[in-house]
Amino acid sequence: MKPDTLDLRILAELQRDSSLSNVELARRVHLSPSPCLARVRALEAAGVIRHYVALLDPAPLGLHLNVFISISLKQQNRAALEAFEASVCARDEVMECYLMTGDADYLLRVAVADMAALERFILEQLSPIAQVEKIRSSFALKQVRYKTALPLAAGS
Repeated sequence: MKPDTLDLRILAELQRDSSLSNVELARRVHLSPSPCLARVRALEAAGVIRHYVALLDPAPLGLHLNVFISISLKQQNRAALEAFEASVCARDEVMECYLMTGDADYLLRVAVADMAALERFILEQLSPIAQVEKIRSSFALKQVRYKTALPLAAGS
């Protein structure tokens, strides 16, 4: 499915506020509610809209450290990659995980409360994974920009 201009306007509005009622969304994109809902359902069915979430502020929840961890594996075969990915995807602290090119095989972003929680995570969760050879951490001093909205060609 290739979204048209109207679909992109709908997507832009939903990226700003996914809690909009269909009536309000239709009003914002200048469409009547029934065709608007049909378009949203089509975007959902096509997988363009994967799911709806609430974005939370980590600080009030006690998650004060945002850490980027580079992981190098002992081997880069399919079984090693799949085993590592299964292990890290099972951890709630892991917010993002990317298979990378370059010096490290994976880049993780983890959210933890403090240094003690990070130490526990590294020693108790990452280090015991058989495929892990090297772990390097970098701390985010300041979050300059964070967004979840994708850049859309029209309607942004």
